[in-house]
Amino acid sequence: MKKFVIAGMLLAGMDGFAQDDSTRSSLTISGYLEAYYTYDLARPSHHNRPSFIYSHNRHNEVNLNLGFIKAAYHKNNVRANLALATGTYMNANYAAEPGVLRHIYEANAGIKLSRRKEIWIDAGVLPSHLGFESAVGRDNWTLTRSLFAENSPYFETGARLSYATGNGKWFLSGLVLNGWQRIQRIDGNNTPAFGHQVTYKPNDRLTINSSSFIGNDKPDSVKQMRYFHNLYGIFQLTDQWGITAGLDMGTEQKAKGSNRYNTWYTPVMIVRLSPAPKHSIAARGEYYQDKDGVIIATDTSDGFKTWGYSLNYDFLVLPNALWRTEARGFSSKEKIFVKGNEPSYHNYFITTSIAVAF
Repeated sequence: MKKFVIAGMLLAGMDGFAQDDSTRSSLTISGYLEAYYTYDLARPSHHNRPSFIYSHNRHNEVNLNLGFIKAAYHKNNVRANLALATGTYMNANYAAEPGVLRHIYEANAGIKLSRRKEIWIDAGVLPSHLGFESAVGRDNWTLTRSLFAENSPYFETGARLSYATGNGKWFLSGLVLNGWQRIQRIDGNNTPAFGHQVTYKPNDRLTINSSSFIGNDKPDSVKQMRYFHNLYGIFQLTDQWGITAGLDMGTEQKAKGSNRYNTWYTPVMIVRLSPAPKHSIAARGEYYQDKDGVIIATDTSDGFKTWGYSLNYDFLVLPNALWRTEARGFSSKEKIFVKGNEPSYHNYFITTSIAVAF
């Protein structure tokens, strides 16, 4: 587990950055637990949050969002990671996977291809190369995940060829994948998916990232090509103030062989203030439009057109323990939410969590 710094961000897919092998042990065992409680003012009797929420998604019960044990091996030109996990995050995001695969948070192995350059090939179940938020809550600026993180891959399975410059300023990778957040291909799909990632980090205060996905996530008989791009920047303006801004855009064929496409997009901005070393406040604004229901289906005439907003407070109890509380709301153009037994334009909820890394 990487050292925890509340002002920092763990960038998914950045394991290829150069590190001195002499300073690290061959095998490291680590773990992570995040317990939470969410109260949804709509008070759903089945305790499930809206279907487009995949993290912290159980109402009015103390639960485990994510807990895992991880073994990481790194020696000379070889590295490997294996993490087995459980929690409501795993239940929601791995529902399509069979059997024991539902508990594989990470499982990959890599070989360094150059003696002097940081050129690696890694294969297996990998963290997603899309977006600035990961499933590990303590590495994110907000307690819950943004709409564009919840509705794009958290993990991926395939092979990644990566290169990191010696000064750590550039990271580049190309990927061949099994699909859109999948370990096992769906039946009838033999279409490879592809991705790229370019990250520029000239200093500790600026990160710019561009990532993409190209592929078909349906059986070949109804093949619909999907093209998706993720762009974000992390700006640490001062020691106290930081801004993260991102934009996802995707398009998918309306039908096999069609030259017409359904499109969706989502911008997000998070502003964070750290007035003292152990305290942090973050405000988030976001919008998600998917009028054709490619990612989020609503069965309404206008589709999914939803604003989101949240206010988050963090207290760093210990260097490895974080307590967080967040108030969040959604407002939609259509009555896609339910309050009691009545359709509603809005959904409001509050979440608190305790995250411990060891």
